[in-house]
Amino acid sequence: MISSLLIANRGEIACRIIRTCRRLGIRTVAVYSDADAGALHVHMADEAIHIGPALATESYLAIEKIVGAARRAAVDAIHPGYGFLAESAAFAMACAEAGLIFVGPTPEATAALGDKHAARELAARSGVPVLPGYGGAGQSDAAFEQAAGRIGWPVMVKAAAGGGGKGMRLVERADDLPAALESARHEAHAAFGSGELIIKRALAAPRHVEVQVFGDQHGNIIHLGERECSVQRRHQKVIEEAPAPALAPELRAAICAAAVAVARGAGYTNAGTVEFLLDTRGDLVGRPYCFLEMNTRLQVEHPVTECITGLDLVEWQIRVAEGQPLPLRQDQVQLHGHTIEARLYAEDPANGFLPATGTIALWHAPLGEGLRVESGVQTGDQVAIHYDPLLAKIVAHGPDRPTALRRLARALETTTLLGVANNRAFLRAILDRPAFQAGALSTGFLAEHFASWAEPAGDLPLALIAATLAQWARHSRPEISNGYWRNNPARPQPYRFLVPTRTDPIEVRLTPERHAMAYQIGITPEPAISAHVELNEIVDATTSMAAAPPLPSQWENGLEGQALDLTLTLDGHRQHVALANIGDTWWVQTRVGTIRLRALSLLPEPRPPADAGGSLRAPMPGVVLAVLVAPGQRVAAGDALLKLEAMKMEHTVRTAAAGVVEAVHFAPGDTVEADAVLVKIEEISD
Repeated sequence: MISSLLIANRGEIACRIIRTCRRLGIRTVAVYSDADAGALHVHMADEAIHIGPALATESYLAIEKIVGAARRAAVDAIHPGYGFLAESAAFAMACAEAGLIFVGPTPEATAALGDKHAARELAARSGVPVLPGYGGAGQSDAAFEQAAGRIGWPVMVKAAAGGGGKGMRLVERADDLPAALESARHEAHAAFGSGELIIKRALAAPRHVEVQVFGDQHGNIIHLGERECSVQRRHQKVIEEAPAPALAPELRAAICAAAVAVARGAGYTNAGTVEFLLDTRGDLVGRPYCFLEMNTRLQVEHPVTECITGLDLVEWQIRVAEGQPLPLRQDQVQLHGHTIEARLYAEDPANGFLPATGTIALWHAPLGEGLRVESGVQTGDQVAIHYDPLLAKIVAHGPDRPTALRRLARALETTTLLGVANNRAFLRAILDRPAFQAGALSTGFLAEHFASWAEPAGDLPLALIAATLAQWARHSRPEISNGYWRNNPARPQPYRFLVPTRTDPIEVRLTPERHAMAYQIGITPEPAISAHVELNEIVDATTSMAAAPPLPSQWENGLEGQALDLTLTLDGHRQHVALANIGDTWWVQTRVGTIRLRALSLLPEPRPPADAGGSLRAPMPGVVLAVLVAPGQRVAAGDALLKLEAMKMEHTVRTAAAGVVEAVHFAPGDTVEADAVLVKIEEISD
């Protein structure tokens, strides 16, 4: 029996595992890096052990440190979660050698299926259709170029040691293959500790459907149904649902049987996911599906399967690791209703899905029937560059797909995430698309339907009014601040704001009326408005979260910012507004969108430096991987200047116009902050 367990992971999956362990009466031990010292999973666990600096290769990917932490905590078992070392046969073997139960498949099964090339060969031996591909010992560029010529273009480059879109590149012509191989190797090594790659023939707009399988140590292997995972960006899933919509019963039965055959061929135990591509355009010539890969771990989207089966897959993992048989036979598995999951990322969907960093100024998860939220964040957390930008998963279940869709749409509307760019509005827009509602899905869905998507503008007048009232209340109410004194409180109080889409400031004047918390609002120059407003209720959101761990001391003391929930009546329209500030920046979430405002001092501001123009700035915080130009070099529009790594993904920074490089301010290995000047370019006309 397992009575104590170390979780070799972080974030929402660590929190998820802890909840099941609490219910089963298992002591939990978390591990954490320097960047995660105040993380939610550290607070939730019974104990936590520091394992090193923020860099994953020196902490969460360091096998000896994690095994050492397990020995120090005297645990019985290790759960790898997903990502990091979850699909590492070496890690599973190290746990076994240390006398620890590994809550996952055997090292042999992980080696056979975790390596994408070996898994493809095993699937073919099991009679499952596979795509033409190449992988293995020959990892030179020349070997891949030769193989791609045999396979045919386009090809997909993939990391052999892991999934999740890391180290994955679509290559449509031979000239682009060397650069794709180089960047994929680096990204794969950073994410999984191995730069080994494979290539496969790429299909045009397939569907991506996967099957949850489970095996025990007694030879029993079953499936728990399929999940639709076609809605993806950057080769990473965004929306998952079960059952897969518009899937013929015969095809569903075939892929589920194929998944069990692959798992049985490997003698698989514990949780795993077998992934397939469904041909939508006849590329496979009579074969409706083919094997893609097998993930030898629990999936990010496992709550989708849990909701339609009513099972706890983490509990199943622990039971199987203890040597118990599977709780159900295949004919006993029952599927109920429909479930859809949306992944909430710290990223900017309107800017190429660039990862975002910053402080979470306010986080409120949605509540409601049929909703489940998996999250590893809290108000006051720092979203740093070191790890995956996934913050939470919003899951909705219902008796049918339309009900689940409606519940998820409303849940996203009522989710509050302020302080860091995120994809909440983008997820909501996906659900509104008629093609999504009809189940007309493919891996090219987002590229086809959202290539020019822009963030909703939000209700600017309401945001300005809310931010003004929040500042007024902070100055005038002792429960919000230490007090504020004015010589003439009846005179209109001016507030000035800058909006990112405008160059000129907007001024808001607030005149208190006779009874408390009623005001006359005037906004100029645009949007010009004069309105009567009542502040019905104001709640300090940073102190109203009883279930959350203590906030960082600087947040509690008000030195960094504050989060508020306002209920106000604007010309007879009663509304709720969530807002938060850090320093002079306010984020205001209105029903139609989130707006960022910068509160200006009434005193003149210093001018920006005269030499700020003509320079190229970092689009996000990150680490410089490579500098591709030198001072004096002439560059053309679109030329690559530097490569940055942020949140385990590689990003190329390119120049927007022709010019001559005057200066390069960073070297490989340097850490840069967002908006830091990277390269000074003297623009020239062609």
